[in-house]
Amino acid sequence: MPGNIGHVLVRVVDAVARSGRVVRAAGCLRARSDNAASFHSSPRATMSAPHRFVLPCLGLACLTAGAAPPEAGTPCQPRNLGFDQKEAGWAHLPLSKLKRDTAYTLVQDGNRTGVLRASADRSASLFVARVKPALGTPMTLSWDWKTDALVEGADNRQKDREDAPLRVLVAFDGDVGTLPDAEQKRFSRAKSLAGRQPPYAVLMYVWTDQVPVGTVIPSAHTSQVKMLAVASGPSGLGAWQTVQRNVAEDYRRAYGAEPGPVVGVAVMTDTDNTGTQAVGQYAGLRMTCPGQ
Repeated sequence: MPGNIGHVLVRVVDAVARSGRVVRAAGCLRARSDNAASFHSSPRATMSAPHRFVLPCLGLACLTAGAAPPEAGTPCQPRNLGFDQKEAGWAHLPLSKLKRDTAYTLVQDGNRTGVLRASADRSASLFVARVKPALGTPMTLSWDWKTDALVEGADNRQKDREDAPLRVLVAFDGDVGTLPDAEQKRFSRAKSLAGRQPPYAVLMYVWTDQVPVGTVIPSAHTSQVKMLAVASGPSGLGAWQTVQRNVAEDYRRAYGAEPGPVVGVAVMTDTDNTGTQAVGQYAGLRMTCPGQ
């Protein structure tokens, strides 16, 4: 179904809920945070066009502080966000009852432990962690990831082919009142549905095809989601690759402005638009700070 990027802007939110099963509460979905569990695909109905932006703006809301003004953010603090670290608070977050879920499983790959394996079969969902308190930048985000194949037929520039075997997302706080009127109306609709304000902006690092490394790809649904190609094409397939990014510099490049505090991170492997299959693996996610 077209519109993953829109969905991301909304649904990363609830990832941070700390209850057991997925339930409705105060407009937010509360997601299970059992790292050892395996989250399997479930069949979903086809989503109709009118839902493609509304549902997107629901998800990331629980990462923020409701109606409170944007957080100033505490100074950068190193964080180990390993998937086997219980204190990191990772949780599975479905995008919609109308979509199949990607299966996320904690595994061991050779001698490497704490690996999150994502298996997508015509599916899309998130695995997310809240950053609390929100952290100011500058900071460096690093991780390892691996996939054996690209998503056949995918093109992240086209909403009806917008899939990827590997994505790492960063959600930021900010002042929605500075956005154009059209964007403010979208945020207002999302807030009314979720009961909380969605994150101000999302920066999404992707392994893509069709475009060179370093390309910034805007969302077709909102100006507040940008993709950045950090890997492209078949080079490196089948082997672990290490990625290290200066989050503040990347935000400035994508948005042309200074970033607000980081309120959450997520990973996603998705194939719902192309109707194909993909497997991605993630490990070693961590935040580091200059001089620390």
